Amino acid sequence: MAGIGAFWSVSFLLVLVPGADWAYAITAGLRHRSVLPAVGGLLSGYVLLTAVVAAGLATAVAGSPTVLTALTAAGATYLVWLGATTLVRPAAPRAEGGDGGADSWVGRVARGAGISGLNPKALLLFLALLPQFAARDADWPFAAQIVALGLVHTANCAVVYAGVGTTARRILGARPAVATVVSRFSGAAMILVGALLLVERLV
Repeated sequence: MAGIGAFWSVSFLLVLVPGADWAYAITAGLRHRSVLPAVGGLLSGYVLLTAVVAAGLATAVAGSPTVLTALTAAGATYLVWLGATTLVRPAAPRAEGGDGGADSWVGRVARGAGISGLNPKALLLFLALLPQFAARDADWPFAAQIVALGLVHTANCAVVYAGVGTTARRILGARPAVATVVSRFSGAAMILVGALLLVERLV
């Protein structure tokens, strides 16, 4: 499909814009030995959104103010809570041989999936963007095209977020004071994103 190449470039540029996903990847990089659970969770959320759009459910969600408001409130509240937790307990560079915390892999995956999967902005982005690069008169089903595009975006996220988390660990690992500042900044960014979502949707 010719649109995949064009979509890849647009998607990659969008992923490069810092947001809540970046903040969580940075925090995971500072707090844990491996960023894979956190990044895997973020990717799981986007795979879920891809499935929702491919199934046509996103149109119903976007067309229902009540459902969209509830989704926005849930996602925004989650981001605010996670950001506040990060501010209170900023991530510190892990000690060699340790994992920087008692959080389980499942917990980190779940948090990542919550950040990306509960983000109504991401849902609407998928709803508005993916169909523009899919052709209804193509040789393969429209839903299959949506899945392919969603997986391209997910692959872009995997590369960028893994790089962000790993870079944060390597560069800030030897600078505890700077790492604490960056971690608190990440927490504040999550709170800001969540608050803006609430204000935009509820006020």
